[in-house]
Amino acid sequence: MSAESLEIAKASYQTGKVAFESGQYREAVENLEKASALLARNSRLGGEVEIWLVTAYEAAGRTDDAIALCERLKRHPYSETSKQARRLLYILKAPKLVRPNEWMTEIPDLGTLPDNDLKIRAAGKPTKSSQPRKPAEPEFIDLSQVNTRDNRFIWVALTVIGLTISYLVWLSFSGTSV
Repeated sequence: MSAESLEIAKASYQTGKVAFESGQYREAVENLEKASALLARNSRLGGEVEIWLVTAYEAAGRTDDAIALCERLKRHPYSETSKQARRLLYILKAPKLVRPNEWMTEIPDLGTLPDNDLKIRAAGKPTKSSQPRKPAEPEFIDLSQVNTRDNRFIWVALTVIGLTISYLVWLSFSGTSV
């Protein structure tokens, strides 16, 4: 393997990992497959790339490809790769649990609301709802309806604060430490 193809493989591997971690699984599969094709399958790096490829296959919905690759990687000469392949194969072949609908929370599609200003406009033309709105007039409150009776809370609070300050001043002049 030439140094140039090794660099291309490493770059594709890194690009594939970044794509996988950002949720772009199809792109991750493409880059990881490219890296895997350039590397020796029995090398440590080749096994590492193919382990990532297994997870990318699964995330992209290609479970059968992921299982087939794991079956092959179980016999990889690098022990860490074969151990990871066996663990992944166990997970991939595990029965899928069915979740009751009561456990699921449905997130409504807010894009269907008629007053949604954040809709994507296909034509790019401003619509009636995108026109600037007039600011709402302030709502005046009838003070005769508001309870303005003194509940004496402020006087109690001021008394407690005054007593606390007086006590602290008395302690500082009497020479007693707190």
